[in-house]
Amino acid sequence: PDTAMLDAIDAWRGIAIRKIVRRCSGKRWSDAQALDGVTARHGSAEARAFTPAPTSPLPPELKKMQVEGTQLPSHPDDGTSDARDPQDVHAMVTVRLSPLVTMTSGKSAAQCAHAAQRAWESMSADERARWAADDHRVRIVRDTEAHWAATPGRVSIIDAGFTELDGQHETTRADW
Repeated sequence: PDTAMLDAIDAWRGIAIRKIVRRCSGKRWSDAQALDGVTARHGSAEARAFTPAPTSPLPPELKKMQVEGTQLPSHPDDGTSDARDPQDVHAMVTVRLSPLVTMTSGKSAAQCAHAAQRAWESMSADERARWAADDHRVRIVRDTEAHWAATPGRVSIIDAGFTELDGQHETTRADW
């Protein structure tokens, strides 16, 4: 019933899309809950999407969070899923990370979220309903170079190169 988040997303979609991913726990996490947004939980992990807003100035609750990302655990680009829960292997939406670029965990998370958002936007009403019934689960896969080259994906995300990537690069693809 509250359309503030939808209105903010529509406004965000109309400009150069920028995403910020930060980490925190304890008091900083508690403080961040005061900002408009939604929280998703999976086991003991939590992630919060805040209502889209300008990147400057950031609210103090976000400014205090850790900015620097860490590298994702390395393993060969063998197309295996990063899903810890065996059920996630059967998630309706699969987001594939490009094997052609190296990104921090924060950048990877932002690009995966962007691909999932665009997947939702591209779905039919029936597909959205089926994904909602599946709790909007997303399977994240590190693609192989061969699969990446052969399979374009239903959604493709091209990063603008404003942050850690030098220039525009395709970072993720989504299928369902």
